[in-house]
Amino acid sequence: MEEKTSFLKNKIDFDSPNKNIMPITSSIDNEGKLRIGGCSIEELVKKYDSPLYILDETTLRNSCKAYKKALERYYPGESLPIYASKANSSIFMSSLIASEGFGLDAVSEGELLTALKGGVPTEKIVFHGNNKSDKEIEFAVQNNIKIIVDNDHDLKRLEKISNFLNIDLEIMVRFTPGIECHTHEYIRTGSFDSKFGFGLEYLKTLFKVISHTKHLKLNGLHAHIGSQIFELDPHKDLGEIMVNVILEAKKYGHDIQELNVGGGLGIKYTQEDDPPSIDEWVKTISFSVIKACEKNKITFPKLMCEPGRSIVSTAGVTVYKIGAFKEIPGIRTYLSVDGGMSDNPRPITYQSSYSACLVSNPLNLNSRNKYTVAGKHCESGDVLFKEIELSDCNTGDLICVFGTGAYNLSMSSNYNRIPRPAALLVCNGEADIIQKRESPHDLLKYDVLPNRFIKQS
Repeated sequence: MEEKTSFLKNKIDFDSPNKNIMPITSSIDNEGKLRIGGCSIEELVKKYDSPLYILDETTLRNSCKAYKKALERYYPGESLPIYASKANSSIFMSSLIASEGFGLDAVSEGELLTALKGGVPTEKIVFHGNNKSDKEIEFAVQNNIKIIVDNDHDLKRLEKISNFLNIDLEIMVRFTPGIECHTHEYIRTGSFDSKFGFGLEYLKTLFKVISHTKHLKLNGLHAHIGSQIFELDPHKDLGEIMVNVILEAKKYGHDIQELNVGGGLGIKYTQEDDPPSIDEWVKTISFSVIKACEKNKITFPKLMCEPGRSIVSTAGVTVYKIGAFKEIPGIRTYLSVDGGMSDNPRPITYQSSYSACLVSNPLNLNSRNKYTVAGKHCESGDVLFKEIELSDCNTGDLICVFGTGAYNLSMSSNYNRIPRPAALLVCNGEADIIQKRESPHDLLKYDVLPNRFIKQS
């Protein structure tokens, strides 16, 4: 019988998976080896090779249900959680979140098309982006997808399209609320200095401009204050700021019926991380909006939020095979794996930290060695871990890295012409491919050799 455990014997939080390091179905079999979703990781690698992305369906669905239940519990008005698909975009993920009653946000035609192919209803999709192309805007309009206006460039083109087609278009406006959170500067999107959204000081002019358009109907506001957030206090202020903007918009004849408060709830990547629960985050946001609405005696708007990382990150792991060792006496020992920055660019990009264990020794028993885990790419900075403690390991052993469901596959590349890994879904002892492994030959599909070079050869 398998003994269920979380990383380093921590208690598993089934109601808020973002507070765990491991997927909630993680367990140790009778041989002391790691399993996820009832599947042996060693057997999965034998069948599907490595590196390998694995997503746990139970963790994904529990995360979705946690948002739905919390919104129903704390917010008296209509609500809609919207999956931020940039975290992990695929037909499978679109299908899963649609089955859980979620909407989806997209920032490109590719993400929009993926959402539609996955069965997300068009009325539950919103289209973001600070530099949408004409082609992308036309695609969204043709498919009745609501567009979130990010700047004047967006607004002018939408006015032109709506006039040309002689149809009314419902739009939302994104603005920067000026709330700063303690997070990495590259992913801080709610401060005054941001490439996203209109500044607060410009909103009066913006509302006046929209009121003079013929077919643009402003019925929603959007604000987002950051990513991987562990603080609740900034969200206590967000509701009042957004409701004040509703009141300002009303002066110009706009009936705001939808508030989208963005996402950004953090997850537990390492033992030191202590994010709020999904329930706590939703409660804070809901009460903030409720308090502001009651204070100003306005009807509760439809409340939207956009979780991404906190839905998919903890559900995902990446499995690598150990290759070469290099000991530099008195300095460090390098342990190289068969992947790296092409399947997880976050450590080299953001200096992001993760947790990991040997598949054959997930509890890290008798650990006495520290390794620097290096990727196989031709970059000195391709390092996944600096000085991670592991028990004795050898070439051919497997390392499982946790919390890789978000921004790993979606940000992956073919640097050094290395193919992307396969991705699997695991549940109740079964594994299904949700993305095929690329081959080196796949990478040549879009290369074109000019005719004059062919003639020369």
